[in-house]
Amino acid sequence: MSNPATTHPTSTTALKDRNRLFAEGFSDADLPILPKLRTVVLTCVDARVDPAHVLGIDLGDAVVMRNNGGRITDEALQEIATLAFMVAMLDGDSPGPFEVMIMQHTQCGAERFADPQFQRVIKGKLGIDVAGSAITDHEECLRNDIERLRNAPEVPPHVVVSGFIYDVATGQAREIVPAAALA
Repeated sequence: MSNPATTHPTSTTALKDRNRLFAEGFSDADLPILPKLRTVVLTCVDARVDPAHVLGIDLGDAVVMRNNGGRITDEALQEIATLAFMVAMLDGDSPGPFEVMIMQHTQCGAERFADPQFQRVIKGKLGIDVAGSAITDHEECLRNDIERLRNAPEVPPHVVVSGFIYDVATGQAREIVPAAALA
C-alpha cells in the first residue's frame, strides 16, 4: 500500500511554495525586535481568526499569541508578563505603552470545553485539562481574563488591556472591554 503523502502534494508543499514567493520579495530584514504597535494580540488558534487579516496587522506590527479560545491561561499570562518586562528593559528609562488585546470569537470550539462530559473525555484520552480554556459566555470570559491579568503580580499595572469578540459570520471585531491600564 502506498503512502498518500508521497503520491499527492501535501499542504506543506503549497506552503513552501508560498514561502518561496514571500522570500523573493522580502525587504523587512531591518525590523526591530519590539513590535511597532507595542501590542500583543491574544486570540484563538481557529484558522478563521487570523489577526493579520482581521486587524490589518503587518509584519513587525504586533506580537500575536494564539491558544484554544484566546484565553488567559497560565502560559499566556507568563508570556505576557515576560513580554511586558522585555519591553520595559529594552525601552530603558522611558518605557512606552504596552498593550494587550484579547480577541475571542463567535462559534468557538472552546465553547465545547464548557461541557463537563467533553472535558472528561479529553482528560481521559489525552490527560489534558481544558477547563481553563472553556468559554461559557464570551463577555464574561473576557472580563474574567482581564481581571486575571489585573491580579497577576508579575504583570505590571501600566499594561493597557482591551477585549474584543470577533464575529466569524460578519468579520466585525466588537469591543467589549475598552482599552485601559490594569491599575
